[in-house]
Amino acid sequence: MTTDTAVRPPPSGASGSDFARLSRRIVDAGLLRRRPGYYAVRLTVVAALYVGGWAAVALIGDSWWTLAVAGFLAVVFGQVALLAHDAAHRQVFRRRRGSEASGRIAGVGVGMSYGWWQDKHTRHHANPNHEELDPDLNPDLLVWSQDQARAAKGVARVIGRWQAFLFFPLLTLEGFNLHVSSVKALADRSLKHRMLDGVLLFAHFTLYLAVVFWLLPPGMAIAFLAVNQGLFGVYLGSLFAPNHKGMPILTGGDRPDFLRRQVLTSRNVRGGWLTDIALGGLNHQIEHHLFPSMPSPNLRKARTIVRRYCEDLGLAYTETGLITSYRLALASLHQAGAPLRHAPAKEDS
Repeated sequence: MTTDTAVRPPPSGASGSDFARLSRRIVDAGLLRRRPGYYAVRLTVVAALYVGGWAAVALIGDSWWTLAVAGFLAVVFGQVALLAHDAAHRQVFRRRRGSEASGRIAGVGVGMSYGWWQDKHTRHHANPNHEELDPDLNPDLLVWSQDQARAAKGVARVIGRWQAFLFFPLLTLEGFNLHVSSVKALADRSLKHRMLDGVLLFAHFTLYLAVVFWLLPPGMAIAFLAVNQGLFGVYLGSLFAPNHKGMPILTGGDRPDFLRRQVLTSRNVRGGWLTDIALGGLNHQIEHHLFPSMPSPNLRKARTIVRRYCEDLGLAYTETGLITSYRLALASLHQAGAPLRHAPAKEDS
């Protein structure tokens, strides 16, 4: 398995390539420099919200108002996951040891195997939106292309027909899926530090369930878990859905150069500082894929440089509003499932 969370881009001086020239502009602008002050504040705020949320659960106790705190903590969990993402990309610390330590601490806060997610995300960055190579396009529950729809079996074949309408309801299960996938990955002997991941996962689940069932009556505790994990899943899915879904899907030997592979398969989301906070900088997906180790607060500044450079090259640079990005993603899902809606009845038997 790979060890770096994001694929390493070509060297900035590689034979004067298009990416090399862009990279020099980014370096000259100082946008790859670390932002320790920013991350110190962000880590402190998110940690305080995390602790404060659990303190509120203890103070409110046996009251249905606790479910409002469950929703609040779902958003905080999403912010913790975003910090794990930045740490794994070495946006926070330059050295691997600090990045892995902080990433694992953040990962255990939400019940995620850092090693499993790191390997999966590395492969996604190397081949975004490639039907055979991007693990985010595996047709395990949803189908992402009409070819996948035609080959679909079991649950994917049933859900795929109306997956665009089921997408957001299904996201309520994404938090649980994150936990299940993390546990299943522990059986993979090639996973580095899987024993450590296993111990951390066991500690998270034990402490999380013990606190919830200790502070709340059984029925309310189950409701708390459903709200917390369901909204956490919706938030996670909403973070990543706008980025690549509905963008061109590569297949087979489609291997454009690094710059085009990253730009043409990614979509930016327009917005201000609130969008940056809510999406953790992933709204600048094109810049993030081109420079995965760039600290997230620098992505907005890089956008101006990257967009102008793509315009000079005549390279399509896709940027939409948030609602439009969801509409495009859902339209793509609906189109991908078309063969299942039009399949003869005998094929479904």
